[in-house]
Amino acid sequence: MKSTVKWTDGVQFVAEVGSGHAVVIDGSPDHGGKNTGARPMELVLAGAASCTAIDVVLMLKKSRQNVVSFRVEADADRANEDPKVFTAIKLTFYVAGNGVDRAVVERAVKLSKEKYCSATAMLGHTATITTEIVVEELVT
Repeated sequence: MKSTVKWTDGVQFVAEVGSGHAVVIDGSPDHGGKNTGARPMELVLAGAASCTAIDVVLMLKKSRQNVVSFRVEADADRANEDPKVFTAIKLTFYVAGNGVDRAVVERAVKLSKEKYCSATAMLGHTATITTEIVVEELVT
C-alpha cells in the first residue's frame, strides 16, 4: 500500500493513494487552512467507519440479507493533549431492508470489530470502541 501527500498551498495537501484516487486535505482555518478539504483525523475516522462498513455489507450479502440501505455513523472523542488521539469511538450501524435478521447483523458487526477491520483494530489501542445497531424493516 502506498500514499503520496503533496503540499499545494498553506496547509492544504492532495493525497494520492495507490489505487489511483486523490483526496484534498486541509487544516482548519484556525491552523491556517481554508476549509477546502477534509481534516486528517476526519479521514482517519471515515476510514475506520468505511472499513467496518465494507466488512458488514459483505457479510450481510453473503448471508443473503435483503438490505436496501446501510450506513455507519461514527462519533469520536479525542484527547485534550497532543497527540490528540481518539479516546472513544461510537459506531452506529443503520440497516434497512425486508426481513433483515438482527442476529445476523449483530454477528457481522462483532466479526468486523473482533476479527476483520484493520482500522478499528488499530484505533482500538487508544480508543474504546462501542457499537450500536439500528435495524429498520421496510414496508413493501
